[in-house]
Amino acid sequence: MNNGLSGPYDIEGADSLHEECGVFGIFGHHGAGALTILGLHALQHRGQEAAGVVSYDQGQFIAERHPGLVGDIFGKNSGYAANLKGDYAIGHNRYSTAGGSAVRNIQPLFADLTGGGITIAHNGNLTNAYALRSKLVQEGAIFQSTSDTEVIIHLTARSSKTQVVDKLIDALKQVEGAYSLVALTSKKMIGVRDPFGVRPLVIGKLDGAPILASETCALDIIGAEYVRDVEPGEVVVFTKGEMESYHPFQKVKPRFCVFEYIYFARPDSMMEGQNVYQVRKNIGEELAREAPAEADLVIPVPDSGVPAALGFSQASGIPFELGIIRNHYVGRTFIEPTDGIRHLGVRRKHNPNRATLNGKRVVLIDDSIVRGTTSKKIVQMVRDAGAAEVHFRVASPPTKHSCFYGVDTPNEHALLAHEMNLEEMAKFIGVDSLAFISTDGLYRAVGEERRNPAAPQFCDACFSGDYPIRIVDADAKESQLSFLVEA
Repeated sequence: MNNGLSGPYDIEGADSLHEECGVFGIFGHHGAGALTILGLHALQHRGQEAAGVVSYDQGQFIAERHPGLVGDIFGKNSGYAANLKGDYAIGHNRYSTAGGSAVRNIQPLFADLTGGGITIAHNGNLTNAYALRSKLVQEGAIFQSTSDTEVIIHLTARSSKTQVVDKLIDALKQVEGAYSLVALTSKKMIGVRDPFGVRPLVIGKLDGAPILASETCALDIIGAEYVRDVEPGEVVVFTKGEMESYHPFQKVKPRFCVFEYIYFARPDSMMEGQNVYQVRKNIGEELAREAPAEADLVIPVPDSGVPAALGFSQASGIPFELGIIRNHYVGRTFIEPTDGIRHLGVRRKHNPNRATLNGKRVVLIDDSIVRGTTSKKIVQMVRDAGAAEVHFRVASPPTKHSCFYGVDTPNEHALLAHEMNLEEMAKFIGVDSLAFISTDGLYRAVGEERRNPAAPQFCDACFSGDYPIRIVDADAKESQLSFLVEA
């Protein structure tokens, strides 16, 4: 996925963090292909670059993998959905990094192994993928993509184990990084989470058929029952009528990605037993206590800032209003991005509600500040609409470090909080005051008393620089020049 490289960000997404992937699988249901498409539709927020589904029917795997949004790819007039016959299917939504829009990188990836075929969909990022890939290439391996997921496939194929599950486990014992996997063979569906459990994966059930998905919202859309989360370091294997569970990896303290709660997950999903929407409201309440402001209105930057703004409003007693209206129908290729059009990028997506903002002191709530350029434009837009004061409150601690675990993050020197202190950031984005939630405040919002510095309860490396998993490839110049991993 991303090795700290800055990619060709589109005008709407240039100043935000992007989750890389969503995965879904269902085993033993007559509508497996269609249900997988619906599941991916619910997970669209996790990746908008491309989508793919692989089904299994009568001895063959059938793949439909295409760039674009799920609804556009598998719409009623495309014919792709009708091709996905069979009772087994897995799917993948993808958000690419630099150079990553090639069709060859669209997942699920497929390979023929000794004993049969396997197809794999991966959410996360392997931090030693470049080192492993280099070794495999030297040994004669021929890669068809630039995806780190293909490293897993090659290692699986080369394993001396006899059973496919054992081959996959053998491969995963050689990799480092964050991963949630869904794999499909002619007889099994397999789900795996890395030992730290950085990326989410849940188990569901529909009409007796087991389901694996990145989030519970993908279960809701098809009326499936949530069973439980796949545990960190767990391998679950579904065959007809049975589920087996293994814990083959060395046990470590879990470090679930705290940014799932802040931004990545859909607010109606449950993550690690907690409702994401409620956690985001809790964050807003903590912000109101930690960084109060004298103001007339609380205004969210839609849509991600809405729950935190509601929490801030309720805790502070300052009225909540929609002072910025979002246009949900802005396409990425709506118009050729000439310099003049590019300058209008933020206004294409957000527009101020002048009647609400004029003459008011406002608290503006957003989920994060990355490069700061979009925040600066939104603040100016609010001021141009007549706001008397703008107090910016951020529902995450300062993002100072790159993520190497499956998030599309700019190089840390492009991160505003890495280069500037609080006063400098406030001046840069043009606000009367600026405050971020504290790390302990964030931990309180997710149900902890405080962050345990000796053994943090979550992965918060983008704030703290405390990386729980080794970043083997990070210092390899070759990886930055010639190998881009995307999952």
